[in-house]
Amino acid sequence: MTDTRRRVKVYTLNEDRQWDDRGTGHVSSGYVDRLKGMSLLVRAESDGSLLLESKINPNTAYQKQQDTLIVWSEAENYDLALSFQEKAGCDEIWEKICQVQGKDPSVDITQDLVDESEEERFEDMSSPGLELPSCELSRLEEIAEVVASSLPSPLRREKLALSLENEGYIKKLLELFHVCEDLENIEGLHHLYEIIKGIFLLNRTALFEVMFSEDCIMDIIGCLEYDPSLSVQRKHREFLTKTAKFKEVIPISDPELKQKIHQTYRVQYIQDVVLPTPSVFEENMLSTLHSFIFFNKVEIVGMLQTLLLRIVSRTICSGCIYPCAEISTECHPKVTQEDEKFLTELFAHLTDEATDDEKRQELVNFLKEFCAFSQTLQPQNRDAFFKTLSSMGILPALEVILGMDDTQVRSAATDIFSYLVEYNPSMVREFVMQESQQNDDDILLINLIIEHMICDTDPELGGAVQLTGLLRTLVDPDNMLATTSKTEKTEFLGFFYKHCMHVLTAPLLANTTEEKPSKDDFQTAQLLALILELLTFCVEHHTYHIKNYIINKDILRRVLVLMSSVHSFLALCALRFMRKIVGLKDEFYNRYIVKSFLFEPVVKAFLNNGSRYNLLNSAIIEIFEYVRVEDIKSLTAHIIENYWKALEDVDYVQTFKGLKLRYDQQRERQDNPKLDSMRSILRNHRYRRDARSIEDEEEMWFNTDEDDLEDGDPMVLPSDKIKNSEDLMDPISKFMERKKLKESEEKEVLLKTNLSGRQSSSFKLSFSGGTKTNITNQSTASSLPGSPGSPGSPGSPGSPGSVSKSTPQTAAITTKGGLVGLVDYPDDDEEEDDEEEEEKEETLPLSKKAKLGS
Repeated sequence: MTDTRRRVKVYTLNEDRQWDDRGTGHVSSGYVDRLKGMSLLVRAESDGSLLLESKINPNTAYQKQQDTLIVWSEAENYDLALSFQEKAGCDEIWEKICQVQGKDPSVDITQDLVDESEEERFEDMSSPGLELPSCELSRLEEIAEVVASSLPSPLRREKLALSLENEGYIKKLLELFHVCEDLENIEGLHHLYEIIKGIFLLNRTALFEVMFSEDCIMDIIGCLEYDPSLSVQRKHREFLTKTAKFKEVIPISDPELKQKIHQTYRVQYIQDVVLPTPSVFEENMLSTLHSFIFFNKVEIVGMLQTLLLRIVSRTICSGCIYPCAEISTECHPKVTQEDEKFLTELFAHLTDEATDDEKRQELVNFLKEFCAFSQTLQPQNRDAFFKTLSSMGILPALEVILGMDDTQVRSAATDIFSYLVEYNPSMVREFVMQESQQNDDDILLINLIIEHMICDTDPELGGAVQLTGLLRTLVDPDNMLATTSKTEKTEFLGFFYKHCMHVLTAPLLANTTEEKPSKDDFQTAQLLALILELLTFCVEHHTYHIKNYIINKDILRRVLVLMSSVHSFLALCALRFMRKIVGLKDEFYNRYIVKSFLFEPVVKAFLNNGSRYNLLNSAIIEIFEYVRVEDIKSLTAHIIENYWKALEDVDYVQTFKGLKLRYDQQRERQDNPKLDSMRSILRNHRYRRDARSIEDEEEMWFNTDEDDLEDGDPMVLPSDKIKNSEDLMDPISKFMERKKLKESEEKEVLLKTNLSGRQSSSFKLSFSGGTKTNITNQSTASSLPGSPGSPGSPGSPGSPGSVSKSTPQTAAITTKGGLVGLVDYPDDDEEEDDEEEEEKEETLPLSKKAKLGS
């Protein structure tokens, strides 16, 4: 395997100060006789040819950059670099270089800025800077060469930077720039471009302070317009002065803050647009430029914080230990008359009907940015800021804005609303509950949010997704407050289900009046999926509120209409909603499901899906498997009594046969309580793999209340549970006779099926209890999952999914052209083992059973 640690790219610096890729190879270090010293060797990974052979000179300054770069100069105009694929390889070679030079590997530069070689190169070390050519038009080329030649050497860069700072050289260069532009001296302008770009690479904050001053920054941008590699001059200054405009929605009275905002925007523009994309080796040489922009933004935020503090100072004063009768400079920054008017004017213009749309959009965008800046405040000041916004009417103002037709304004208002919800959802809940006492449901703020979610025109429903998240936060009980006197959860959820839930579910109810969705386009399906996601969240986190709403409004039946949607994701959302309800194991929900036959749409969807192995198939099987594993008796009986004929042929999973077994065991217990007692006695004496002494279903049965038994079922008293073995022989014998008769009938049916090769072309499943509802499938049996006649179906002879009657029934294995085994549940094997042991016991001679039970 190739050693990627030592994998490197070799670069050389060309005459244009650009790095050329010389190839990729693997680096090593070793003694080279020809060079008489330790050397770096790089051999090409393609053909093993020698890409680099460089002696590690004790006096050469090697520099490690960005953890994966080693850069050095071998001659005056010959710079080399190795770019490593992995940091470990770079560290390894760096240690070897430092070992040869006798340096500490923790340094990034192996040679000090001042050493003997540099003293030889620069005779006068007492000179604070590098002697630059006089700043004249005729010497621009010479100046450009001095700047370019100084960049590779850390010492020369340092000296060049000192000379530029001390002599005011930059301003002299900018004067020459104006002369060159007036004379249309393109060659001189190209030299100025190289000089200014080189000064940027010196990476000095003091130089940036001069270059980015209000007097110089536009000329600096002008110099950078004349890139010699471009055939056409860029018009950066024209864009900044004519196209980019600074808008003050509410005038900023602080001139320093305004100037800092202008400067930061222009420097950011230089970094992102004007300067060419830095190479990997120049990236670290612009680190100070990144820092300059960053700290400028920090300073702007600090100035805005001061402004915000002045605005919210009245709120802060109300919480002081020594409350201020009036704002004073001892406690808080001085509040000017302009500051007092700031937010007052902002909200007045926002809610004024006379404000034109463009002005209102600017105001909303400004308020949005203002809220974004507030995130940098300290917690106490941020609390005061939002309290001030609330006291000045931010939520009523948002109500007005959200009622407007302008999409961009509403979008910005939604962002502001999200800041408020994330900061303090209780504040928003309190407001909407208070306004419900005065306003109709249609104009409540939370209902406006729901309507905007429903009416989102974005094809991807980006806004609806955002609003759904906000609604979830508002109805989440985990962030609701509870006090000794009242509970926010009780009050708000009562309000929400009374005034808002009907608005949320309106699209769902309107679209599910028939057996199929009225509208089934993609955007409608997406919207209904979002609504179902929110309702599923309510089922999981709310208690009797959502339960009463679902049962009274028959919501689950309407949701299951969406199982017939052509969009699989919507059908899955509907199924997930039902799965969440079933997962609660709440008997109120179970009785509602049984009474309304709500498993019918699920079974229909399963049958219509046919033998396809997809997510819908697996999800439907999972919900039946959950009912089986958790032994939900009411649902098990309902499913088997009403849908067994439709599901009995599905044998590529054991879920439905397991349900039938649960049902049969349940019926046997009800019909033969003595037999069940005998089984428990036998089971307590047999060897078990675990410590359980009683089956889960038996324990559930012993704990069954009288109400759970059907009318007419015998009640077994504790004294009747244990009889002598002679009393138990009669029901056991009858059970064995019924078992043998049933097995013979199954063999006859199987023989007929194998001979005919198909079953009835249609089937009808009628419900018990006199209901008129039927599941009818007019297609041939070959379309049914697991039917013997379907080619490639699990039940067909020779198909991958078929299961022989003489072999243990296990999940089918996927093979080409056949059906895949959908679900493999880990507890199947254990239950099958238990069932086999039970069958063995039942087939024992009666004499042996009597001995075991004695």
